[in-house]
Parts: sequence; structure tokens; C-alpha cells
Amino acid sequence: MKYDDASWHYGGDFPGDLPTTAGATHIGLFLAWMLINDFASEELLDDVEEEIGQVRARTLDGREFLLRILDEKLSDGDFNDEGNAFALAYYKGRDSGRFSSDYEQILAPEPGTIYRVENSWSNYDRLASVMDERLAHWRATGRAQYID
Repeated sequence: MKYDDASWHYGGDFPGDLPTTAGATHIGLFLAWMLINDFASEELLDDVEEEIGQVRARTLDGREFLLRILDEKLSDGDFNDEGNAFALAYYKGRDSGRFSSDYEQILAPEPGTIYRVENSWSNYDRLASVMDERLAHWRATGRAQYID
């Protein structure tokens, strides 16, 4: 299953003044958090252990990892079982997922700014604290299929 694809975002009403990489920022922030929190699949670890280490060391960001290593696509093959359960519940969700709401509320509260979020570790840190809370709550409440 594909959770997201950067190409889904840089078509249509994507701002013409931005590089297409801006369509991958939100995916990359989520991906970095997943890798840092040990949700990478065994296959991904075997294939790109060094690059995952670079993400953990913050010398490679999640967006670049997504674009360069995962061909712009985030899928279930990238995560282990618990990671996929959480990604399904939080990122994919019932409709557009709780992650999208958190991302917009924290990093893009003004209408039309979702793709204008700076791809930075400081923005990652702002979002990561909320994601940490979502994960803790998800685990503590029985790992619901979807996080509302």
C-alpha cells in the first residue's frame, strides 16, 4: 500500500513559484520521524542502513531521503509491522489522516501555506513532539486502527 507520493502534491493547484520538492516536505518530516523512532522495515535497513543512520544523525533530512532513496513514494514496504500499524492509524487515517491535521495546525496554520513550510530540523522538532504524544496515546489506548 502506498501512503503518499510527492507527485500527488505538485500537480493541480500546487503553487507555481515553488520547486516540486516542496510537495515532499510533509512526507519527509513524517518519514524522518518514523526512521528515527525505529520503524524502518528490515528490508529498508538492509538496503540503506547508512542513509538511515544519516537521518538519525540529522545529516540527511527525510525529504531528501524520500526523493533520493524512495523515489518520492512512501509505502508499507518502508516500515515494520508496528510502524505500518501506526502509519495507517495516524498518517493514512480514515480520510486524510490525523497527521495532516497536526501538520497544518502546527506548521501551516494560514490557508494555502501547506507547501510553503520550510524543510528544516526545527520544524521537524516542532512536529515530532506532537507525533511522540500521538504514538504514546495510540499505544496506551490499545493501538486503534485510526487516530481521530
